[in-house]
This record gives sequence, C-alpha cells and structure tokens, in this order.
Amino acid sequence: MSFIGRIKKSSLVSGIGVYFISGIMTAAIPFVLLPILTRYLEPEEYGEVAVFHVWVSLLGALCGLSVHGAAGRKYFDYKKPDSEIGEFIGSCLILLIVSSSVLFLLVAFFSQGLSELIGLSEFWLLIGIPFAFSSFLIQLRLGQWQVRKEAKKFGLFQVLYGLSNMLLSLQLVVVLFWGVDGRLSGLTVSILVFGVLAYFFLKKDGLVEIVWRPVLIMEAVRFGIPLIPHIIGAFLLLTIDRALISTVLGLEQAGYYMVAVQLSMILSVLMDAVNKAYVPWLYERLNRNKGSDKFLIVKITYWYYLFLMFISAVFFIWGDGIVVFFAGEKYAVSSSIVPWIVLAQVFRGMYLMVTNYIFFVRRTAVISLITFSFGSLNVFLVLFFMKLFGLIGAAWALCICMAFQWMVTWFYANKLFSMPWGLGVRGSIIK
Repeated sequence: MSFIGRIKKSSLVSGIGVYFISGIMTAAIPFVLLPILTRYLEPEEYGEVAVFHVWVSLLGALCGLSVHGAAGRKYFDYKKPDSEIGEFIGSCLILLIVSSSVLFLLVAFFSQGLSELIGLSEFWLLIGIPFAFSSFLIQLRLGQWQVRKEAKKFGLFQVLYGLSNMLLSLQLVVVLFWGVDGRLSGLTVSILVFGVLAYFFLKKDGLVEIVWRPVLIMEAVRFGIPLIPHIIGAFLLLTIDRALISTVLGLEQAGYYMVAVQLSMILSVLMDAVNKAYVPWLYERLNRNKGSDKFLIVKITYWYYLFLMFISAVFFIWGDGIVVFFAGEKYAVSSSIVPWIVLAQVFRGMYLMVTNYIFFVRRTAVISLITFSFGSLNVFLVLFFMKLFGLIGAAWALCICMAFQWMVTWFYANKLFSMPWGLGVRGSIIK
C-alpha cells in the first residue's frame, strides 16, 4: 500500500478531524464571550478575571503534581490496560488529594499576603484549589479517552464543558449583573461540575481502584514532579510577553499584540488536535519498535513540517489583508506582528512532534529543563528586543525562543530515542 494510502486508512486522520472540530468549538467560546463580557465588566474587573486565570494555571502545576500525564503514558505498559490500570490511576488520585490538601493549608495560611500581592480576594485564592483539583480530574479523564482513541467522547465532553462555562457566565454576568463574581463563579461552578462528572466516568469504566501502592505512587511522582518546571517554563514562554508589553509599552500596544496572538490561535488549535490524535498512534508504533513503522513516522513528520511552513508563508505574503479582514483597519498595526507570531506557532507545532519521544521514555526532567531555560530566555529577550525594536521585537523574541526550543528538544529526543531522521538508518531506543 502506498504511503498516502496507509495514512488515509489509519485512525490518525479521523482522530484529527474530531479533535479539530471540538477544539475549534471550544476555542470559539472565549471569542464569543469577549465582546459581551467587556461591555458588562469594568477594565479592573476584567483584569481580576485574567489574574484568576493566571492563579489557577500556577496551581494546576502543583495540584496532583502533574501526574495525570503519567496515567496516559502508563496505559501503554499494560497488555490489558482497561483491567490493570485502575491501581495506578488510584495512586494518582491519592497524590492529588494529598498535594491539594497541603496546598490549601499553605494558601489559607498566607492568603492575606497573597491577596495583597496579586490582587485577588482571599476567597477566590482559596477557591483556586478545588478549581485546580477539578481541572486535574478532567485532564485525567480526557487523557484516558485520548489514549484509547475515543475521540468522540473526548470532543463531546470538552464541548459540553465549554458551553456550560459560557452559558453559566452569561446568566450570572448579563442577566443577574453579578459582575466579576459572576464570571469567576461561572468558571468555577462549571469546572467543579465537570470534575465530578470526569470522576464518575472514570469509575463507570472501572478505571479507578484506590489502594495504597507506594511503588506506583513513586512511579507517578517520578513522572510528574520534573514536569512542574516545564509548566512554569511554558508560562514564561507563552504568556508572560503580554504582561511585559503592557508594562513597558502600554495597554494599546498590548492590544495590538493580543490581536495577533488571537489570529494565530486557529493554527494552535489545529496543531493541538493533530497532537492529541498523533500521540496514541505514535506510542503504539514506538512500542512495536519496528523499522518500517519508524520510517513511516519520520515521513509523516516531514510532510507535517512542510504543511506548517506553507501556512507560515501564507501569513507572510497575505498577512496584511488577513488582519484587516478579521480585525479592521484600526488594528492594521498588528499586520507586521502576525506573520512572526504565526511562525512562532509553527515552531511550537514542530516542537510538539518531537517532545513526544521524551515523554515516551519518561525523561520528563529533560523537557522541564529545556522549557524552563527557554522560558527564562524569552523574558530577557522580550525586554531587550522591545527596547531596541518596539512591539515587533517581542514577536521576534518569541520566534527565536520557539525555534531553538524545537531544535534542542529534537536533538535530545533523538539521543533518548533514536529515529531514522536521515531516512537512511533504523532507529532504536536508547535504554
């Protein structure tokens, strides 16, 4: 069978379609809410919502110690995972309960100082813990559907969660005029409800067995703890630039930059959809350790890289028209930034294709070191380049960091799990 024929008959293509559609629907919800909420919330209130998002993102790295990813990787170690993985998932939940309890006590003790530091009330600081707890359960449930290639269940759950968030927020903010508390309540109630549902579906499928197994707990910890710097590094790489622009260049310039970021989000959704479908397909073939599978994987990777570069070229050629068409003339300043933000997203997509090998061999400390290093570098380069080149300097800094993150990750991925990237030698795992 031809190369193209093998791809068409695989589960990879159908999975990407489902993930892409659900991802687009989920990603569209913030765009629908944005023009509505900005008319009912004052700028200071909208800023409080943004701070809450940052707060729960940081808590998410600590609640459960990011071991939900370990359960997804563990699935491929069992011959009969549906009947054998319950104890491991139970161990992950024990870690979630213990770490969340400790974190709650710490936040409660330091709540007054934290409230003054970041501008959130003590109530919402503490609510962040059950928020992050529920987020872990949702990611755990989605991850188990993902590795089983149950993309439709994954997509339906994701879309329903997003819709509940939107409808509840609209009811509380627009109808009941609860202001910022309405938006934060909508976010919190929806994630708590779907966190409970996520646990229910895990139990329903027989995937949870709470038993004290220190060996399994330590295995999950060894996977999850090294990822915490990775998550913080990702925050420095993907989010901090907007705060730095606002501080150094002002809110207007941050607005132009945000428009560029939002226009690049469709590509981000596509890449995440590809990766969600690709990971279980990839891990199955890496487990088989066959040369023919590895050559197919490399060919798919190179074709995907060409596709991403083509999209980047489109934005460099027609970026001006795209920005004006979607955002209007008043955001024409964003036209010079969009192609570089899109190119940065392309490098991120390339990075996702190679970082999976490091996850496969459980060397998550390597990923954390790389991400944290380039996240820290990004902070320095954004500040330095903005002083020299203005707003576009921030986009250039992001591009440089994303490109080097991809190349360095590719280098170490091949050292840990050799693949025939030259299409001339057969890859083999390095123990």
